[in-house]
Amino acid sequence: MLLELGQVHLFQHWPDPGVDDHYKKALLDQVDILNSSYPGGLSSYIKTARELLADSKAGRNPFDGFTPSVPSGEVLTFGDDKFMQYEEIGVKEVRNAAFVLVAGGLGERLGYNGIKVALPTETTTGTCFLQYYIESILALSEASFKQAQGEFRRDVPFVIMTSDDTHERTLQLLESNAYFGMKPTQIKLLKQEKVACLADNDARLALDPNNKYIIQTKPHGHGDVHALLYSSGLLKEWKDAGLRWVLFFQDTNGLLFKGIPSALGVSASKEYHVNSLAVPRKAKEASGGITKLTHTDGREMVINVEYNQLDPLLRATGHADGDSNCETGYSPYPGNINQLILELGSYIDELSKTGGAIKEFINPKYTDSTKTAFKSSTRLECMMQDYPKTLPASARVGFTVTEKWLAYAPVKNNPQDAAKVPKGNANQSATSGEMAIYRANNMILKKAGVNVDNPVMHVFNSQEVEVWARVVWKPKWAVTFADVKNKVSRNNSVSQKSTLVIKGRDIFIEDLSLDGALIVDSVDDAKVKVGGSVCNNGWIMESIDKDSSAFPEEIRTRGFKINRMEQLEKSYGEPGNFSLTS
Repeated sequence: MLLELGQVHLFQHWPDPGVDDHYKKALLDQVDILNSSYPGGLSSYIKTARELLADSKAGRNPFDGFTPSVPSGEVLTFGDDKFMQYEEIGVKEVRNAAFVLVAGGLGERLGYNGIKVALPTETTTGTCFLQYYIESILALSEASFKQAQGEFRRDVPFVIMTSDDTHERTLQLLESNAYFGMKPTQIKLLKQEKVACLADNDARLALDPNNKYIIQTKPHGHGDVHALLYSSGLLKEWKDAGLRWVLFFQDTNGLLFKGIPSALGVSASKEYHVNSLAVPRKAKEASGGITKLTHTDGREMVINVEYNQLDPLLRATGHADGDSNCETGYSPYPGNINQLILELGSYIDELSKTGGAIKEFINPKYTDSTKTAFKSSTRLECMMQDYPKTLPASARVGFTVTEKWLAYAPVKNNPQDAAKVPKGNANQSATSGEMAIYRANNMILKKAGVNVDNPVMHVFNSQEVEVWARVVWKPKWAVTFADVKNKVSRNNSVSQKSTLVIKGRDIFIEDLSLDGALIVDSVDDAKVKVGGSVCNNGWIMESIDKDSSAFPEEIRTRGFKINRMEQLEKSYGEPGNFSLTS
């Protein structure tokens, strides 16, 4: 097969039979894995690579013949009647949903040597991303089945796509924490394989420079999640169990579950086959835009178009100003945040045609303008959000725009890179990600009638950020705005220096004046009313040196530590009605 695919170079250095035979067999074992783990095998991989490399060398535009326009979708305003109606519908649909986390990456880019999902979302409680995701799914599931009184309860499935780099460590994180309260049978780990690297424009497979019996490999991208789900048989299991939705999300966004209920409500109400969660974006902002593309031959698709392609595409098709802000102050092309909601039936129908293969791209780095040699080996890549590229025109593809402060605060950059981000743009660091969680929770409380102080500006790790009161609650306390409104009443105030941590389900805030640190926990059968005046020295955020070895990595990446000076902490471990007043 390799010889027929023009890969004779793999064998030209081989010594006589009997010499290095175990290494030769190891190479062919590797080829077997590369062939079996790619839809269509290596033959399809190399054929596609040659076509895309030829296009790259010729400088062909993948959007030739396409005209962009604004697709149809729903733009939501947090807290208004429409938003709350969609949230209610979305919660109802959670019992018919499966959740898929794409978590194949390490935290090296963040200055963290562990897996990204083990990083704390915030350091007030130390809750890691994976724990937050699991607790959010459990809380949404509980609310969904509570809404459907008497309906048969099933466990909402949760799939995590891992890689060679993250698989064992993800499993260890789950096992050492009793799966964060989720049944082990609810969680499936699907490991993606890497793909072969390519040495030249003829798509010759690249050998490891340090070992002539190993083919270089690199990650193929998170688009592999579709092929993995299809080949695993899980999609058929879910359909047979009566599920209707599959929700995909990324590994380090500590706000994403605040936007999921309303977006799922939009999917159900509008019967979308594909719903891309999105946020407002400024024109020419460095994030992709959800765009409808119409080809001269009649083909249509609604996909993410990267920002560096969207502006020239608009200019080339009659839009003199390119990607420009409209009367809302934002681009009409909403910002993609790589969270998808797919309708399961149509998803299975599509994957039965493609086997889960996603339209790929290649990005070789050439040594010079002749484009005849690469600086280093390249490979095909695919992205999860490119799934709609192969859908028929009849597919209902839309988007749901949610305010950025509510649902999008990715943690991507290490402190050095984050500090270089131009002022006014998101740092997308562990520092800014944590501050965004506090901001969102304060804004939600404010919308519910709580008097919260304005933030103050601080500089941590050379990043200027807004510091709000450190307000954190467990997902089981509130997964929707209606939950918050039902548990907060009368006259409440929270000062900027305060820390408020709510861990129990039935904790009701009524006439509370907080100026310090308050932590309240309770078992599920306890109802606790919290009020009165709480005043103490609280918890103080103190700057630290990001290069100091005196602190663990997850603290250094933020540039501050929390000094727990004084707090009021109450825990209710028995069922009953309780009142906490000071």
